Amino acid sequence: MQADVLRAPAGPGAVHVERYGHGGTPIILLHGFGTCTFLWRHVAPLLAEAGHTAYAIDLIGYGESDRPPDADFGISAQAEYLDAAMTALRLARAVIVGNDLGGDVGLRLAATRPDRVEKLVLVNTPAFDELPARDITALQRNTARFAVQVTRGVLGAAALLQAVLEESVATPEHMPTRLVARYLAPFAGHDGVNHLLSLGAAIRRADIDDLALAEVKAPTLVVRGDRDQWVGADVAQRLVREIPSAHLARIEGAARLVPEDAPEQLTQLLVSFIGAPEVTAHLAGSVPPSPSK
Repeated sequence: MQADVLRAPAGPGAVHVERYGHGGTPIILLHGFGTCTFLWRHVAPLLAEAGHTAYAIDLIGYGESDRPPDADFGISAQAEYLDAAMTALRLARAVIVGNDLGGDVGLRLAATRPDRVEKLVLVNTPAFDELPARDITALQRNTARFAVQVTRGVLGAAALLQAVLEESVATPEHMPTRLVARYLAPFAGHDGVNHLLSLGAAIRRADIDDLALAEVKAPTLVVRGDRDQWVGADVAQRLVREIPSAHLARIEGAARLVPEDAPEQLTQLLVSFIGAPEVTAHLAGSVPPSPSK
């Protein structure tokens, strides 16, 4: 399925949007640190086939979205940019699905703009004392370790990000060299490393710690890929305890990047949780059990 490619003004710049489908519930798909809308290339078309409209959005500073000089790339700012992008896209309300850092942005929006979020899905989302997650702290430590490689060539970011990407999936087949190259592309060039490090430095625990999670009104699904090595399982459990209408769903054999490891299984969970107007035959064949608290 071919996506409609859009640009939406959002705060200090414009975001890149890939829209799949028309009609049904609007679903916004948010990537995490070091990735982009490409992460959702399998899930978004399946949601469209199920009767919804999926909007995969590059956060400001990521992918093909703008990189405004001196912009704040932190979670609080990204939630404000998302709110502005929704206005530009004429979306008064949507289901927000966020993987990794994208989940933090969605959680921030649900807490501060509850009228914007119909339902919330948090996929391997770092929080509490595991924000920033261990992948970012590892990347920052490796900056000194790989100083020579980082400062040479147009793909200096590979020395920092490649290992993070490869360890964010359950099996090597899910992150072959060609996919690593695709995710590294936005960080090519001599300024790519500095930009990658600035994105990591912008992730602050305070942007989530100051939220009153008990006041999040949106029905919430917390998805845990059981092989995520960057964030402990207790984070998902605590999110479920502290968000009043949250439930937990586990996906076995999936690591941080669940849309790469188990796109159909994740889509099935989303369709079940959101409530699809219709379910296509290849999704209806294996409907997962309802998530449990």
